[in-house]
Amino acid sequence: MYKFLISVVLLISNAQAQNAAATPNPIASFAPFIAIAFIFYFLVIKPQKKQLEDEKSMLNTLTKGDEVYTKGGILGTIVGMTEKIVTLEVNDSTKLKIL
Repeated sequence: MYKFLISVVLLISNAQAQNAAATPNPIASFAPFIAIAFIFYFLVIKPQKKQLEDEKSMLNTLTKGDEVYTKGGILGTIVGMTEKIVTLEVNDSTKLKIL
């Protein structure tokens, strides 16, 4: 009888030890998510921020008389500027106002 109880106790303690070893570390389970967030930041967010800053600085340096092309493919010369609206002269008789 005692041998049976001892073997049951040992079996239970072995099962608990294996179960404890199989329990993952909570930090290790979130590590892939953290790695994906860092990769996403450095491959997507940071280059996009830099591109927007470069575009904003380029727009701030525009003056009247500069020849430009728009994202829509329109070529023209700047003849007027306000804070948000730029007037482009496309040819002698055509002027376009662009945001």
